[in-house]
Amino acid sequence: MTTALRPTKLLAEAADAWFEGIEDPVEQALTVLRWAGDTFGDDFAVTSSMGDGLLAHLASRAIPGVRVIFLETGYHFAETLGTRDWIASVLPVTVVNVHPDLTVAEQDAEYGPRLHDRDPDRCCAMRKVQPLARTLSGYAAWGSGVRRDESLTRANTRVVDWDAKREMIKINPLAAWTQADVDAYIDEHQVPVNPLVELGFASIGCAPCTRAVAPGEDARAGRWAGRGKTECGIHT
Repeated sequence: MTTALRPTKLLAEAADAWFEGIEDPVEQALTVLRWAGDTFGDDFAVTSSMGDGLLAHLASRAIPGVRVIFLETGYHFAETLGTRDWIASVLPVTVVNVHPDLTVAEQDAEYGPRLHDRDPDRCCAMRKVQPLARTLSGYAAWGSGVRRDESLTRANTRVVDWDAKREMIKINPLAAWTQADVDAYIDEHQVPVNPLVELGFASIGCAPCTRAVAPGEDARAGRWAGRGKTECGIHT
């Protein structure tokens, strides 16, 4: 970590109070991203599940060359990997592919096949939460694409938050965006979108644990469907 400004909870709270007052969603997102880039420099990165290139597009406008962290779990849809490659080729960003300690085959050998069906929390921890924590340990702040309207568990998402678990600043530039805001921005800027979105996948994760959602369903209803699980653990 090289930033001269130490990330603290007080800094997060002060920044959130400032940026929450910006009413235009695009202006708010770009302003908070520019602040993150100016404040933390190379010690700031954003993450993306590659459901679309919205956050990466915004971040590239505010911080050209910004690092975009992608968790290569080994279970992604081909369409998701294609979207990642597309974004890496058309946007001025640096995509950083992060891998778990074990390959899928090694995990199957040690824990048995289809751990995601038997113990999805452990699978998520090994293939997403722990690799991200290891990667983010070298940063002072990180950005996510979490939105308040995605689910009840995300309804209180702050634009700038204190990530107590990792002791760093967490930026949520899209926190106040609606689906209409997302659609309008994507249409205006021709942002790359995962082809699965057209097939009803409102939230896209690993293939074994993701399905399309029915009209009127919560955007994250297709994640770990039929279980009480709604989050992988990254944002909780």
